[in-house]
Amino acid sequence: MCPFDFGRPKARDRDLRYQEYNSAMEELRNRLGRHPQIDLSVIGRKSGKTITKPVWFVAEDRKLYLLPVYGSDTQWYKNVLKNPQIRIEARGAEATLQAKPIRNADQVKSVIEKFRGKYGAGDVNKYYSKFDVAVEAALGAA
Repeated sequence: MCPFDFGRPKARDRDLRYQEYNSAMEELRNRLGRHPQIDLSVIGRKSGKTITKPVWFVAEDRKLYLLPVYGSDTQWYKNVLKNPQIRIEARGAEATLQAKPIRNADQVKSVIEKFRGKYGAGDVNKYYSKFDVAVEAALGAA
């Protein structure tokens, strides 16, 4: 038997990549806990270019919640509908995630309450004008 195996990755290689992924996600979750804003990158639905915007967020129970400022009229939200892959960055820690639009009124209301709890009802009502949608993304395996 040949001492070099160029076939499937060894189990230990997969385990190492999984450990590196978990470590990176843990660092990201730690940074999310210390910062009020992240950079959100989406792919433009018409241009195909990467568009980055600073956004508020709530990270809770290994989930990231985003609330579009203009609700379903927000451009980055429209881009997420076309391409749900998003990239977030929090002071050097970053990850690519799959965004899931939330349209159910009760679930959207729950996200709004999370934002009001974190940022204050006054600021949420001041900066956000339409509350018809939200976005959720998993922050790693549970």
